[in-house]
Amino acid sequence: MYSKKLDLKIIMMNYALYIIMIIMIGAIAMISPRFLSLRVLTDILTQSSTRILVALGCMFIIVSGSADLSGGRVVGLTAVVAGSLAQTSEYYIKFWPGLPEMPIFIPVLAAVLVGVLVGAFNGIAVAKLKVPAFLATLGTQMVVYGINCLYFNKAPNNSQPLGGYLKSFSRIGTGNIAGIPYLVIIALGCAVAVWILQTKTCLGKEIFAVGGNPIAAKVSGINVFKILMITYMLAGALYGLAGCLEATRTGSASSSYGLSYELDAIASCIVGGCSAGGGVGTVGGVVFGVLIFNIINYGLTFIGLSSYWQFIVKGLIIIIAVAIDVRKYAGKD
Repeated sequence: MYSKKLDLKIIMMNYALYIIMIIMIGAIAMISPRFLSLRVLTDILTQSSTRILVALGCMFIIVSGSADLSGGRVVGLTAVVAGSLAQTSEYYIKFWPGLPEMPIFIPVLAAVLVGVLVGAFNGIAVAKLKVPAFLATLGTQMVVYGINCLYFNKAPNNSQPLGGYLKSFSRIGTGNIAGIPYLVIIALGCAVAVWILQTKTCLGKEIFAVGGNPIAAKVSGINVFKILMITYMLAGALYGLAGCLEATRTGSASSSYGLSYELDAIASCIVGGCSAGGGVGTVGGVVFGVLIFNIINYGLTFIGLSSYWQFIVKGLIIIIAVAIDVRKYAGKD
């Protein structure tokens, strides 16, 4: 009898959050059955695609036992950088008037490289200068936003929302193959690549080792500095790609893009099973966490509930998820 109670307690601890979310989704579907349509599902998947990339980058940081609050602003900066390089020559407010039309891989590559540079900056601050990750990345968040505003305000643009993209660039965010959006395919491909790196490579095992116990990892011969640098740079690359794809999805870009994306990414990671203490996390769990949050956000809007409720729901979910995480891994009763 005691064993059954214990098993039930463990099951509830592991799946309570999922049960609550499934009930919420069921309630939304009962209020508006159209919520379960294929079109709505496609919209949710498309909107989730860039969020998945940000969350995957955040997962690297959390699994390594660190933190990153700069992801959202990196998305905003890289969206503007990519958008400024992807405009047609005929656009009346061309960001770089003398620049010829670029092949689409140029803005994509530029966005990824900018993300990597910001990640390297974070890695040096955290791993070399020993600045607490929370404070280091909070500072980076402010620096990146300031740089983005200065860049975005450059004449002749003068802080006007970007537009006039090349069709080949916009098609990435609006096109599809057999009804499956390109963005969903890209997000799925990145998720598979991250899963392979995480589970099938020495680097992935070393990231988990550093997150689980950095002192033991260092004693065993793992270069903790190198691992932290790599994780921040990988996260930056994913943020950069997400920013570029966000520009293609919306057909525009501004310095306000990416606001609070990092908070949603952290929440998705925790809900998806990543331990706030590091050393634990799966790609599938993170993707599931992103989808759950986007389904709830979309669903609350779909039934006409005030968007303010989204903040309340997400906040409560984060608190519950962290409480469960602490009890699960700290072994508290």
